[in-house]
Amino acid sequence: MRSRRKTWKEPLGSVEGFMFDLDGTLILTGRSLSGYQVLPGAVEILNDLKDRGIPYVILTNGSHYAPAEQAPKLRALGLPIPDEVLLTPSSVAADLMPRRGVKRALILGTPGVGHALAEAGIETIRPGENGSDQVQAVYVGWHPDCRMTDIEAACKAIWNGAELYVASNVPFFATFGGKSMGYSYAIVAAVRKMTRAPMILTGKPSLHALRVVAKKLGVPMRRVGVVGDDPLVEMIMARRGGAVGFGVTTGITSAEDWAAQPQGRRPHRIVSHLEEVLQLTEVQ
Repeated sequence: MRSRRKTWKEPLGSVEGFMFDLDGTLILTGRSLSGYQVLPGAVEILNDLKDRGIPYVILTNGSHYAPAEQAPKLRALGLPIPDEVLLTPSSVAADLMPRRGVKRALILGTPGVGHALAEAGIETIRPGENGSDQVQAVYVGWHPDCRMTDIEAACKAIWNGAELYVASNVPFFATFGGKSMGYSYAIVAAVRKMTRAPMILTGKPSLHALRVVAKKLGVPMRRVGVVGDDPLVEMIMARRGGAVGFGVTTGITSAEDWAAQPQGRRPHRIVSHLEEVLQLTEVQ
């Protein structure tokens, strides 16, 4: 892939497939995850990629909805997103947990949080159910109705040997009402304060997530174009995995903020409109 604009002097590598963030990149939602606003160029770039046969996936850090529930909502807006193209942190957890021997998991989150795990054959337990302290994993996702008893159940399971898995550990995400708090960030902070447990992150910016993306696209990680709005999420993941990062200005980060980022959080290119991504690249 060759640069056509000298925004950065840093050279770009070849791209064979794309990963797009959702909130702040393709759409904005309300603070309660109700309602969608499609961002400029989102429909056009996905249709262009589809027409050209270039693979793409959408990886959201949101875990509230299973892909089969959310993708139809996005298609109704004109976004060409088949169910199988939409990935969540739970998609990554469902790939990772069985390989780490997890057969039972305590879920802190809405019903959609544990859906992919159940589909992968993992028994999902909720706080208060029998055996909630006898699991191999605690999985924390979108949980706006979290209670202290839920946090206590998670702590008890971890004290009994369970590992802590986390869908998202970022404090904010973009909505059309401004920044909104990531609930799992606060929940995980409380659990870790009590247990001192290390966490296994399944959402962005984990390399577990980027490996699942690359596998889904059928390309090496270094050939993935990562498009997102958060230097602490998509760009850290791109840099760690050797992928190519494109930072958009439609979410929580302005062009000035992008330019001020240190190397490990800086995109290879800043784009003010999504269609610039393909103008800046030649897909090999």
